[in-house]
Amino acid sequence: MPIAIKILIGFIAFLHLYFLYFEMFAWTTKGPKIFKGFPKDLFPKTKSMAANQGLYNGFLAVGLIWTFFIENLEWQHNVAVFFLSCIAIAGIYGAFSVSKKIFFIQAIPAILTILLLLFL
Repeated sequence: MPIAIKILIGFIAFLHLYFLYFEMFAWTTKGPKIFKGFPKDLFPKTKSMAANQGLYNGFLAVGLIWTFFIENLEWQHNVAVFFLSCIAIAGIYGAFSVSKKIFFIQAIPAILTILLLLFL
């Protein structure tokens, strides 16, 4: 796997580790600052739901990090495409259901990395 793709995968994994932190541990403190259009009283009520989302983001990050330890190049490629596809689909859904910014923050990097994996 070319170094540029590994860097992109590492960046996306880091983003999802940040999402894990934000949703599991900083939802009620940073959430109102990031999602300014949402009522502030919503954050304490949705804390456990956000933590669950954070856990899923952690699983996505670990899946991408796992690709760095797979020696078989075909499996490394397939696992990376799988987890990046999950992230892209989640980003597209988030853009429709929550905020269009999610498409640019989450889906675009995953889609670009998938395209690089498929065509390089």
